[in-house]
Amino acid sequence: MPCAVIVFHHFRRVLLVAVVLVGAGLPAQAATVTIKAGDGSGNALDSVVVSLVPVSRGGMPAARPAQIEQRNKTFLPAISVVQTGTAIEFPNNDTVRHHVYSFSAAKVFELKLYAGKPEKPVVFDKPGVVVLGCNIHDKMAAYVVVVDTPWSAISQSDGVARIADVPAGDYQLQLWHPRRLGMPDVPPRPLRVAGDQTEVVKLELRP
Repeated sequence: MPCAVIVFHHFRRVLLVAVVLVGAGLPAQAATVTIKAGDGSGNALDSVVVSLVPVSRGGMPAARPAQIEQRNKTFLPAISVVQTGTAIEFPNNDTVRHHVYSFSAAKVFELKLYAGKPEKPVVFDKPGVVVLGCNIHDKMAAYVVVVDTPWSAISQSDGVARIADVPAGDYQLQLWHPRRLGMPDVPPRPLRVAGDQTEVVKLELRP
């Protein structure tokens, strides 16, 4: 009988140790970070590119391919945010040919006059803001914000941007808006993610 008691207590101790070890190995639950963006007057601000750049760069997922099409002599979407290393397709779904280019420091490229889809995508391999244009249609313009993170979003008409599945940890919150072109960059803001949270930000824009 005493032996049975000893065996039971030993089994329980082993079981508790196993539970502690398994629990310690579980990753922290991913969070949703909500950003509410406004202008200097407190009005909701759309088209704000919000990025969470991890302080520790290890373990990030690979960049996913993206697409920017041309339709009705317009780039769609007008603003994109992609992870560094993203390959972007530029299908021309218009009734006329286009000549897509950029002279931006973050990516200089040219897709000469074409219809349909170019043979190869363009790889955006350096962080920064890339301004797109068409050499045939001067009014066509779009922006590609290339960031060193997969955790990013763009605010909607209500000023809200939501970034889902953000692992717990320390980040730099980066902001950009097309009406800040030519203005100094918004200083990044440190942000610790430990669970679902909401941050309020304000941006001064060009008139």
